[in-house]
Amino acid sequence: MKSGFVNIFGKPNAGKSTLLNALIGEKMAIVSPRVQTTRHRIKAFLNKPGEYQIIFSDTPGIIDPKYKLHQRMMDSVKGALEDADLALLMVDANDDFQECDAIFSSLRLKVPALLVLNKIDKAANGKIAEAEAFFTTKPYCKQLIKISALQKVHLQKLLDAILTLLPEAVPFYSEDDLSDLPTKFFVGEMIREKIYELFGDEIPYHTAVMVNEFKEKETLVKIQADIIVQRESQKAIIIGDKGKMIREVGTLARKDIEGFIGRKVFLELFIKVRPKWRDNEMQLNEYGYQ
Repeated sequence: MKSGFVNIFGKPNAGKSTLLNALIGEKMAIVSPRVQTTRHRIKAFLNKPGEYQIIFSDTPGIIDPKYKLHQRMMDSVKGALEDADLALLMVDANDDFQECDAIFSSLRLKVPALLVLNKIDKAANGKIAEAEAFFTTKPYCKQLIKISALQKVHLQKLLDAILTLLPEAVPFYSEDDLSDLPTKFFVGEMIREKIYELFGDEIPYHTAVMVNEFKEKETLVKIQADIIVQRESQKAIIIGDKGKMIREVGTLARKDIEGFIGRKVFLELFIKVRPKWRDNEMQLNEYGYQ
């Protein structure tokens, strides 16, 4: 029996969340074309009873912190470094390889690492060969594997390489579970994903979601959540003309939540203004950034 922690690291938008979802076969992490969509470390379990349990962790894209929320995000990356049995170092095939190398070298990995070259279906001329020549000589690179997480290309090859390097151990979690995070966490993330989908460049980064109520009734699940913003002007944008935008957020999120939990949902959203919440330790704790 193989069992262990396989933690995914890389720059923002390398495709870490897309890879996690593709490997697990469920939408465990929200996905957006925008950078810094992932704010938490998200653990998801791939189980084959009697053969393996792989505990994958999607981590926030590695950045220089600009405020306390960023620092909390980077703390979760640090935590993932400490318990990894194997690291997946993810690179967008069209990215700057020198920048990626600087990040991976700074991690000072103590465990084996697979270099995962992603988006090979969109790679510019010569970039795949350039990546192979560049990364295979690096001390942190045990093996380079070329994939497309979005198109699910070469994922079995990646899985085989992971299993070769994983230690023998008993499962850490129940083989019926998909994650150690509560359903409320995923509900909040699905609401936040719709904000990334529907609003411009600034708004998503100023918002957080807090699920206050998750009540299972006979016919449906009643959910109440707050969308936190920093300014009154942002609140007005999310509400939209005659409440059009907040209704759209709710409608789209409700469909995803119902698909996730397999039950009808009544979703109630409120918007609250909390100035500078991203730099407020107490509010960051309250909103789950611990």
